[in-house]
Amino acid sequence: MTTDLNMDRGLARETYRQMQLIRRFEEECSIQYMRGRIRGFQHLYIGEEATGVGAISALEDDDYVVSHYRDHGHALAKGMDPSAVMAELMGRETGVSGGRGGSMHLFDVSRGFMGGYAIVGGQLPVATGLGLAISHLAEDRVVMCFLGDGAVNQGTFHESLNLSKLWNLPVIFFLENNLYGMGSHIDHTHAAGRDLYTSADSYNIPAMQVDGMDVVAVREASAESVRRVRAGQGPVFLEAVTYRFRGHSMADPVQYRDNEEVARWLERDPIPSFVERAAAAGLLDPGDLAEVNREVEEVVAEAVRFAEESAEPTVDSMYEHVYG
Repeated sequence: MTTDLNMDRGLARETYRQMQLIRRFEEECSIQYMRGRIRGFQHLYIGEEATGVGAISALEDDDYVVSHYRDHGHALAKGMDPSAVMAELMGRETGVSGGRGGSMHLFDVSRGFMGGYAIVGGQLPVATGLGLAISHLAEDRVVMCFLGDGAVNQGTFHESLNLSKLWNLPVIFFLENNLYGMGSHIDHTHAAGRDLYTSADSYNIPAMQVDGMDVVAVREASAESVRRVRAGQGPVFLEAVTYRFRGHSMADPVQYRDNEEVARWLERDPIPSFVERAAAAGLLDPGDLAEVNREVEEVVAEAVRFAEESAEPTVDSMYEHVYG
């Protein structure tokens, strides 16, 4: 049975499971950071789950994803092992990057997850290069490149869009506009205009804006974009308007946001909003939710246990995977 949500019970359950897993994983990351088990910078994805889950659910397993420094949610949505991700965050040798990358540099070639990138806009040329490789090899793959609103101001943004269009590359540029570049609201100082997707017009790249708090809307827009790109019609640009419920990073006291603004966005929390719609459509019931919640809690608890019991990289391994 399908509904106006364009999904059956299985997909509804999986959509909820993925969003809930990301939410609980990120909440646990916050706890472990405060306990000193995760160090360095950490940027949580809480509030933006509908964007990553909706977008990545439209991809095939062998399609590529390239992310930014808020990459945990994308990694989990692409199917990466939560235990190996948590181990990476804690700097353990069993982590997805051998404990060398940390929060902003998750990587898993087997899943087509080609990295998170700490430099704003640094992932855009990488995605363009992957698209060029697909084109040369005549592969049936696409690249989904996530970027934040701050990256629109980088030179790599314009260079990558220009080349992708000139070479007709299979790249979906997916802008997650959470309205803030660190502590600056886009209406104030950091971007000349609210509708950032129109930036793609200069390169004749089809573009649209979608509600990033609606996982169904994101999935449908992403699926249509994937169809266009896979059919050889060149790059597509999507902008999802979303909101991070936490600060820019764990070090951010979030003193620049109005409490009323935060409250308005919390009312649009993508997880309960989806649950309400799916339940009304007969796709989720209390038993489903309870079972998924138990499963997610077990997965997150196991991830923490695995990471804590894993060894740290040895000093002797310091020069492994170093290119000079």
